[in-house]
Amino acid sequence: MSEPLLEIKDLRVDFEVRDGTIHGVDGVTYTVNLGETLGVIGESGCGKSVTAKAAMQMVAKPGKITQGEILYHRRSKFDPSKPAEVVNITKLDPDGETIRTIRGGEFAMIFQEPMSSLTPVYTAGTLIGEALNLHRLIPVTVGEQMTQKIMKYRPVTKQEAREIAIEMLQKVGIPKPHERVDSYPHQLSGGQRQRVMIAIALSCQPFMLIADEPTTALDVSIEAQILDLMRELQETTDMAIMFITHNLGVVAEMSKDICVMYMGKQVEQSSTVNIFYEPKHPYTRALLQSIPKVGKRSSDRLASIKGMVPDPFHLPTGCVFHPRCPEFMPGKCDRIVPNYVEAEPGHWVRCLLYENV
Repeated sequence: MSEPLLEIKDLRVDFEVRDGTIHGVDGVTYTVNLGETLGVIGESGCGKSVTAKAAMQMVAKPGKITQGEILYHRRSKFDPSKPAEVVNITKLDPDGETIRTIRGGEFAMIFQEPMSSLTPVYTAGTLIGEALNLHRLIPVTVGEQMTQKIMKYRPVTKQEAREIAIEMLQKVGIPKPHERVDSYPHQLSGGQRQRVMIAIALSCQPFMLIADEPTTALDVSIEAQILDLMRELQETTDMAIMFITHNLGVVAEMSKDICVMYMGKQVEQSSTVNIFYEPKHPYTRALLQSIPKVGKRSSDRLASIKGMVPDPFHLPTGCVFHPRCPEFMPGKCDRIVPNYVEAEPGHWVRCLLYENV
């Protein structure tokens, strides 16, 4: 049986701005299980990154969580037999000690923009070492009792942090890591900065990795290397991954389950196999049809989703996707707000095609 690590229940994140209120996340519910990967896909601006940041209490002002719960089943890194403690992240102070311990140490995030996410006045080794000094502890045997070793844990030393930093830079595919560990961000290419960010996130061996477009600036060979590294860590440490991406090929390879989002709402969620072979929602079908195909029909015009993403201040009535939907039903889709229903066992969808209306 899968063990839940993070449960997001009916989450709503609003942004109060001069022109009105934007519902960045509107009633999202999903679970990330220990040792499994959940893929989150959708167009830009659909709320994927905001949901991830809310899970770490990192929603920037004027945004705030206005509804729902984020439950973290917190485990001990030092005593795996100890039962999990349920922590409601929405109740924590964003600057408090508890969330600062979780953030970076137990939850790690690879941010979307590598060119601006690294502090320009610190070297790669210093940036990785800071995370290690704050969150990584080294086990030390201090005695033995009834054939069981008595362990204590101490912070990493400066030299150990440097050695781990070099090792992580090598793992993420940066050439000459002994030299690059002393490089500043402006001395690194965009792809190398992205790999430094990945090294920072993975260096503390987190329980969950939130990967927000982690392979954006990487070529395909390095991308494959990074994905292999994530899978290896997942197998050895039982790490969970929330994989946010536009790349449907990568999400098919990495994820066990997929959540599809549109304008802050979940529109479909199921196993990866079901999403790719039996998509229910017209939006999911349109996303899959827009994937370039190689073969005898490769000369055909690439399919696209008609229309534009709606203005978040003036969302359409009824189903927010109806102005772009190829299966639009006049009088229904533009008036009735669809519920999130289980169309088949384990396959949830938000569409009036699966409701008796």
